Amino acid sequence: MGVAVLNGPNLNLLGEREPDIYGRTTLGEIESACKKACDAKGIDLTFAQTNGEGALIDLVQAARAGDGIVINPGGYTHTSVALRDALSACPCPVIELHLSNPAAREDFRHRSLTAPVVTGIVAGFGADGYTLALNALFGLMDRDKS
Repeated sequence: MGVAVLNGPNLNLLGEREPDIYGRTTLGEIESACKKACDAKGIDLTFAQTNGEGALIDLVQAARAGDGIVINPGGYTHTSVALRDALSACPCPVIELHLSNPAAREDFRHRSLTAPVVTGIVAGFGADGYTLALNALFGLMDRDKS
């Protein structure tokens, strides 16, 4: 079994970019927490980040053959029809993740192109959202085995 945690643009700057919104936890620290959660379940983890829209779509397409995806699309949440289309082609469960709560932010962040095609959304819990999203994904995977 394997899951992918995919991260979009600017998430490589976590810990230093707008820490009042995104927190001080780095992407490397988040990756370590995700690996620990997956190791505890005996699940292989692919963890990746890219700033490029096409590269993120390539990661989604590669991960769609796995058991599940957690994706933080960053700004592409609000702008990328191509990413939405790639996510809609995923036969596995997909959890969308946001560190902040987009509904409590600027108006342009209230519209998500990706939300209608994912299984569920975790938002507003900071770095802890990654393990929350993974645990939700594990639950879906267990349910699908039944």
